[in-house]
Amino acid sequence: MQPLALTLGEPAGIGPDLALAIWSRRAELEIPQFYLIADADFLRRRASRLGLAVPVVNVAPASAAAAFSSALPVVALDVKVGAEPGRPDGSSAPAAIGSIRRAVADVIAGQAAAIVTNPVAKNVLYRSGFAEPGHTEFLATLVQEATQKTLRPVMMLWSPELAVVPVTIHLPVKEIFQHLTTELVVETGRIVARDLAARFRIPRPRLAVAGLNPHAGENGSLGVEDRAIVAPAVTRLIADGIDARGPLPADSLFSTQARQTYDVALCMYHDQALIPIKTLAFDHAVNVTLGLPFVRTSPDHGTAFDIAGSGTADPTSLIAALRLAARLAAADRLAPA
Repeated sequence: MQPLALTLGEPAGIGPDLALAIWSRRAELEIPQFYLIADADFLRRRASRLGLAVPVVNVAPASAAAAFSSALPVVALDVKVGAEPGRPDGSSAPAAIGSIRRAVADVIAGQAAAIVTNPVAKNVLYRSGFAEPGHTEFLATLVQEATQKTLRPVMMLWSPELAVVPVTIHLPVKEIFQHLTTELVVETGRIVARDLAARFRIPRPRLAVAGLNPHAGENGSLGVEDRAIVAPAVTRLIADGIDARGPLPADSLFSTQARQTYDVALCMYHDQALIPIKTLAFDHAVNVTLGLPFVRTSPDHGTAFDIAGSGTADPTSLIAALRLAARLAAADRLAPA
């Protein structure tokens, strides 16, 4: 299998620290082979600051696997990175964006098995003119540019304890009602069921669909959206042969007992999904993008500017993201064409 493409993320954040630290413990942690898309000189400076004796070598993707055992393989960016830990600068956004673009190009060209993305600072990207709401949407745009195919990415947060999917993602709460539709719930459920079967090897995934309102609307007395939008979506998913239940009250959906009854919870908005999984699996949950023609995972944490360059960042989530990407990419290779 080809190596994984790991993006730089926000260079002033902890992403570079984690990549360097994980490579230095690659044998001990049984890390799948990867290459980092970055500026090698920047990484050497960061390694020196962290006190890590990590040799860094520029390679082409095809040579990354051979180099991995003796040096951190780096596919060069066209951007010289000058950002210091905790202090984004003018190189931050171009480097973060350029790294993502190169990773997508590599995986589409078959030079990488999957993409693992380090966290970005959205406010830094927005100040540079970045037009996408976030990572997930940008990946979809890049795929559409490369393939001329329209697709809809779905964000899933996965851990051994819980998997959740927010049907609406990066929206102000007041706008959820404008965007949540039966069609959106159905389309999301179909993509989730398909990818859980194909990549996670769950033969018939069980979908628990959360209600939008308290107590799933109490049959309309606490809001009509669950009866008018969510329930018809569940009916259509069932008609498609998908094992779906709902709308279910979100306040009881995430108990230990309830979690044994489903493989993924479809939630109606961002925090309904992310609060429970970050409570249960804050240090090892993985962000997985479904609906793409390749595997993409990411650690479920931010840039942590306050500890960047200190060597204290916890690598657990990035390790989990690398391992899950390798597992899903292997399943992709075995899937029938």
